Amino acid sequence: MSTPHTVLPPLVIPPESFEHLFDGVRAEIDKYLEPDHIAIVHRAFVFGADAHIEQKRRSGEPYITHPLAVAQIMATMRFDATTLAAAILHDVVEDTPVTKEMLAAEFGDEVTELVDGVTKLTQISFESRAQAEAENFRKMLLAMVRDIRIMLIKLADRLHNMRTLGFMRPDKRRRIARETLDIYVPIASRLGLNAMRLELEDLGFAALYPDRHRVLSEAIKKARGNRSEIVAKMESAITERLQQEGLSARVQGREKHIYSIYQKMRQKGLPFAEVHDVYAFRIVVDSVDMCYRVLGAVHNLYKPVPGKFKDYIAIPKANGYQSLHTVLFGPYGVPIEVQIRTEDMDRVADAGVAAHWLYKGGEDSTNNFGAHFRVREWMRSVLEMQQSAGNSLEFLENVKIDLFPREVYVFTPKGKIMVLKRGSTPVDFAYGVHTDVGNRCVAAKINRRLAPLRTELMNGQTVEIVTANTAYPNPAWLNFVVTGKARANIRHYLKNLREDEAISLGKRLLDNELVSAALSVDNLPLEQVEGLLKDLKLESLDKLFEEIGLGNRMALLVARRFMPDKKPESRGVGIKEALIRYVPLWLKGEKESSSKPLLIRGTEGMVLNFAKCCRPIPGDPILGFVTAGRGIVIHTESCKNVAEYRKLPDKWIDVQWEEGVRGDFPVEVRIDLLNQRGVLATVAATISELGANIDNVNVEERDSRNSSMTVVLEVQGRQHLANIMRRIRSIEPVLRIVRTRG
Repeated sequence: MSTPHTVLPPLVIPPESFEHLFDGVRAEIDKYLEPDHIAIVHRAFVFGADAHIEQKRRSGEPYITHPLAVAQIMATMRFDATTLAAAILHDVVEDTPVTKEMLAAEFGDEVTELVDGVTKLTQISFESRAQAEAENFRKMLLAMVRDIRIMLIKLADRLHNMRTLGFMRPDKRRRIARETLDIYVPIASRLGLNAMRLELEDLGFAALYPDRHRVLSEAIKKARGNRSEIVAKMESAITERLQQEGLSARVQGREKHIYSIYQKMRQKGLPFAEVHDVYAFRIVVDSVDMCYRVLGAVHNLYKPVPGKFKDYIAIPKANGYQSLHTVLFGPYGVPIEVQIRTEDMDRVADAGVAAHWLYKGGEDSTNNFGAHFRVREWMRSVLEMQQSAGNSLEFLENVKIDLFPREVYVFTPKGKIMVLKRGSTPVDFAYGVHTDVGNRCVAAKINRRLAPLRTELMNGQTVEIVTANTAYPNPAWLNFVVTGKARANIRHYLKNLREDEAISLGKRLLDNELVSAALSVDNLPLEQVEGLLKDLKLESLDKLFEEIGLGNRMALLVARRFMPDKKPESRGVGIKEALIRYVPLWLKGEKESSSKPLLIRGTEGMVLNFAKCCRPIPGDPILGFVTAGRGIVIHTESCKNVAEYRKLPDKWIDVQWEEGVRGDFPVEVRIDLLNQRGVLATVAATISELGANIDNVNVEERDSRNSSMTVVLEVQGRQHLANIMRRIRSIEPVLRIVRTRG
């Protein structure tokens, strides 16, 4: 991060009207930078002022005032000369004729990389504004993984833009404010930049809801006189008690922030008059031991509110924040929040990862290391989400999920603490341990007892994951996982699994059609394969199999490209010609091809689906309907929808059940019965006794004496279903049982 001493050419002094604009930055950097480093920052100012010379902000000020303000925000954090130069130059590549090469020649690769990381994507066209913003956000976060300073410059840039938002159109103000509250505030929080987060929240709230902000501000001002007196009295009482105990500490009383008051009013539906805990006190001490001694003293002064104590020193927050939090019953019946921390913790609480630059020696600080370590861990998970996400919008969705970390703290079997988002389940925990553990997860133990995978984890629980080498993620997990990492990895795995299943099914379909030519997919002529792939613009044979398996290409038409031709012109037969030639045969129930039926095993996965309209089970006569993008949908021959689908004969393929097919297949039955006590339990017990599972039950009362019960069962085939129906029919209150077909 250090900046090498550089021999600079003579500086070109800008016009006097511009030179004074540098005074604010100079006042800050004079406090900590060496003269030769100050010269680098000043040279960046000269270069930037010249590049932006013709540009003005909406306020009418010279444009250079904006990058200088960004640099001044960074200078208050004691950043090095390289970072400050990049802050001043962060818009030159985007908004002026200056190129990256010109910037690199003047200031070197490090400054150029930082500027490029902050630069927005303006050269690429997108389908929608949402996609453009998501792609820009993805670039920003991935650049942050390379160098955290990129995100810090971006946050300072957004902070100054928010400070000067009043010159924008109202609709643009609201859009930028919403983006700030949704994206930039959570990132600032995750990086531990508390002071910046508070200001962004206030500015965003004022721009998004100006009337609410004005009314609430006036209410706070009106109540401030009385409250200021209360704060002063409580601050004095706490200080006096600590002195009596011989404890040295700095006590600071304050009112809660306007946005946090608004959030509390909104979440709990309270009017301002009923928001009492708007007082907070920060007690800063010299050591961790002193934190706990001060905690005891304040608990003796005011009674603590049960269940409102949090020890973030022993278990820091995800962004490295450390402090003791307690809520007390204060005087006048007013609850007060007290935060107790050391000086180092206080610096990290306000500046987060920027504390590394803000105070010398921070690099060796244990607390700062904690903040850096946790931010690095989060950035590593961001990189994993980027690799797993299908597109920018999905990536943005996953990261936004991960940016609101109301944490829950759980333990591994070895006693390691894991911090997860509130509402996390054992599946989130498994992916938090390692991606492979999540992918192979089959069960979980919470406090040594087996628990469902969708169980919500609570603070202090010990979680153990049971894995199996043959297991893989269940699509149903997406309904209850809450962490971005888990969601991204499940989707990524299922996408790859679907591709593998499509390839396998496509290979079987093509093999079936090649039988009449005494060919198979394993001995296709290489020249013909290469020619076909070239014609279809596909990279590999696997891609062709995948297209067939997903129903995007017909196996019959692909197979014809490899068969001996009676006439040369028949090789290039298209879909339209195939329909004209073979539809009459289909309508007569004849097959032109001698291909054998596709055998259904029931284990084909996500590219073979069983229609819910007729719910086919082994033993039923079946047909396969090819659906583009979904693969094959299996219907019974008697399904009502089959008549409609017969208008598309080219989409049907011959299928039949493989002999000895195993598995559980859903089927729906309707049971008409008399209203008698315990009849539902009797029916359920009978079904269970015969080895079937009940997926769903719906009971509809027809009149005072009769009811109708619709049950979705999992059976192994027609014989299994017949046995179940025979036994249920013998139950005395049962009047009738039939299998429903859509």
